[in-house]
Amino acid sequence: MIGKRILVVAGHPSSESFGCALAEAYLVEAEKNGHEVRMIRLDRLYFDPILHEGYRVVQALEPDLQSAQADMLWAEHLVFVYPVWWGSIPALMKGFLDRTLLPGFAFKYVPGKLFPQQLLKGRSAQLLVTMDTPPWYFRWAYGAPAIRQMKKTTLEFCGLRPVGTLAVGPVLNSSPERREVWLEKARLLAARV
Repeated sequence: MIGKRILVVAGHPSSESFGCALAEAYLVEAEKNGHEVRMIRLDRLYFDPILHEGYRVVQALEPDLQSAQADMLWAEHLVFVYPVWWGSIPALMKGFLDRTLLPGFAFKYVPGKLFPQQLLKGRSAQLLVTMDTPPWYFRWAYGAPAIRQMKKTTLEFCGLRPVGTLAVGPVLNSSPERREVWLEKARLLAARV
């Protein structure tokens, strides 16, 4: 088996989060299975998360974001690990995506075409999502906006397919035994890439 190049993006602003534990478990298992893995920890990057002028003005990328874009281009499979807050992704993750998935890098507007050209084609992705709501309720009652947004209107928009999802929760007040079950699920996904 030939290993893949995998990029894990840990999107929680705290290094003490269960999401970071999921990201680490995935990374370790992927390496054990012969994959080359890099990790971006958003809590350790230095960048302005605000795209101040939208796409009207080119906003210079900080070195950490330049490195993140290089890692995205290097990767064959990207794994995004983040919590659901207020039904969405955290502001830090949103700012990271706003600043890195730019026109000319992740997609390209084509005159006369309804949809932009997808510049990140040929890559797959996985979402590892934590929440304090039961995942079944998040999906059926709320429509899973934090997952749908990442999958459909962000990653697939840029050409990443397929995009799988592991949603775990409620994390709040979960037992160590339950957390170990979720960590094992992340390991199994890493073993099957």
